[in-house]
Amino acid sequence: MATTTPTHTEDRLAIQRFGLWLFFLSESFLFLALIVSRFYLQGAHRPAGINQPLGLAISIILLLSSLTAYRAETAAACGEERLFRRSILFTIGLGTLFLVGVGVEWREAFHLFPPSTGFGMLFFTLTGFHAFHVLTGLLALLVVVLPGHKGRYGPGHYWGVEAVVKYWHFVDVAWVFLFPTLYLVS
Repeated sequence: MATTTPTHTEDRLAIQRFGLWLFFLSESFLFLALIVSRFYLQGAHRPAGINQPLGLAISIILLLSSLTAYRAETAAACGEERLFRRSILFTIGLGTLFLVGVGVEWREAFHLFPPSTGFGMLFFTLTGFHAFHVLTGLLALLVVVLPGHKGRYGPGHYWGVEAVVKYWHFVDVAWVFLFPTLYLVS
């Protein structure tokens, strides 16, 4: 009975994946603390003027970007350079569109519930914290574009794309909890 021992590369990849999940866990606690603060400080109160259709539209955009990010990761894993590049750039475009939508929402929200109000403070903190994560995700996506353009990803060699796409999915999942917390609960 022959046993195979993992290679150094497999060990390193397992450690990197574990570290990424620990990072997600720590970030989840931050998001959870902010969500709990929203309910502790404001209860289920939601201002009547919040733009739910815009919130839904930017949510759909962000969720669609998760699909294109997954397609980019799959393409990188298979060494399909053109599909990877097209998918990752589409993901970046959708993420940018999400941030533009958040900016439009902030402009409207600033007049309805300014940051000096309880809900306004929570709304701008939660959406700002999330928008920062989207921005860092966009920067990370940009970082993996160039090596992908040079054909450096392929079967067994795409950890950078995998990590960035997992982060992007994490940011999307965080929004899945923030959207109802801010836009739907009343």
